[in-house]
Amino acid sequence: MLSAFLNDKPLYYDEIDYSRMPRVYERIKSNFEKPKIIHVIGTNGKGTTGRFLATALYSLGFSVGHYSSPHILNFNERIWLNGSDASEEALNLAHSELLTILTKEEADSLSYFEYATFLAMLVYKDARYVVLEAGLGGERDATAAFKNELTLVTPIDMDHEAFLGDTIAEIATTKLLGVQKMAILSEQANEEVYDVAFELLRKKDKKHARAEVYIDEEDETKISIIARESSLENYLVNNLKLAIAALKYMNIPYEAKNFSNSKLFGRLSAFGDNVLLDVGHNVLAARAILKSLTGDKYVLVYNSYKDKNYKEILRILRPIVKRVEIIDVLNERIEKKEILQEALKELGIVHGRFDSIAQDEKYLVFGSFSVVEEFLRACNE
Repeated sequence: MLSAFLNDKPLYYDEIDYSRMPRVYERIKSNFEKPKIIHVIGTNGKGTTGRFLATALYSLGFSVGHYSSPHILNFNERIWLNGSDASEEALNLAHSELLTILTKEEADSLSYFEYATFLAMLVYKDARYVVLEAGLGGERDATAAFKNELTLVTPIDMDHEAFLGDTIAEIATTKLLGVQKMAILSEQANEEVYDVAFELLRKKDKKHARAEVYIDEEDETKISIIARESSLENYLVNNLKLAIAALKYMNIPYEAKNFSNSKLFGRLSAFGDNVLLDVGHNVLAARAILKSLTGDKYVLVYNSYKDKNYKEILRILRPIVKRVEIIDVLNERIEKKEILQEALKELGIVHGRFDSIAQDEKYLVFGSFSVVEEFLRACNE
């Protein structure tokens, strides 16, 4: 029922009506409970930061939801509640309820992401906390319609320039305009983000701080334990620190054990003995992977959307790439194969077509959620 309804909505839009979500929410907001919402914005690391925080809160005895996007294989992955992805039954019940709240015109006009956001908030109606991950941007994102207690800001970098801006400062401004009360910033690779945060939030009389302000020596010890037990790469440790800073800000005591099994699948995740999967798809993600994997050579299973800076991504990853194997992805946003092949040729990277996994090779599957999805489907056939 829900899947058929969502399949009729396009996943991507050339233009977005930013007035629609707040307008619809204003009319129907009495139908939603008011949990404590932690909003997560940024370019990279939103999913893992949110899952770290949600897992810890659940382990500490709270009812908690974590809304993230996109999904890899199943829509249910987007709507996590109390340790598990939402069931088909829960999603279809929420869908039926939502259709009674919305007019037909509203239900039909809402985008895929807007509808999914309303759906998630109905699933979370009994939750004490909801960790709500922005899909695109900050102030004008569908998730910003809901009042929040805290905004967590993961690393901000170039991405989705057509919607967010052509410079780091413009993108940071677009995202940080979404801060409603208080913002905690993770470690940023671009100093401009700190500059924008200071000027913009000061003018808007919003409070903000860097995550490290909340991290003391005892926290560092716990972080080391969590990182070792969960095999976290450096960039994931920074996301963990941001989640812990949120707990400290909210005066919620925690122990290292509260983060057990909190790593989100698809973030340098092992698949079998010789494959690593990562849903990253931009320059910042490529740099993080290079730093984590330097010293080994991998067969890179790859493809890219047209609007991504794939030539720079491939240039960054080149030191750890033995060869590239292009995986077929059926998506209108994917770059034409011959254009991608030309870029690989210019970079001097040996390339071919992905067919299957060889047990005597190390593989890195990278490029987007769509690339990881196609790879997993191919392996399960």
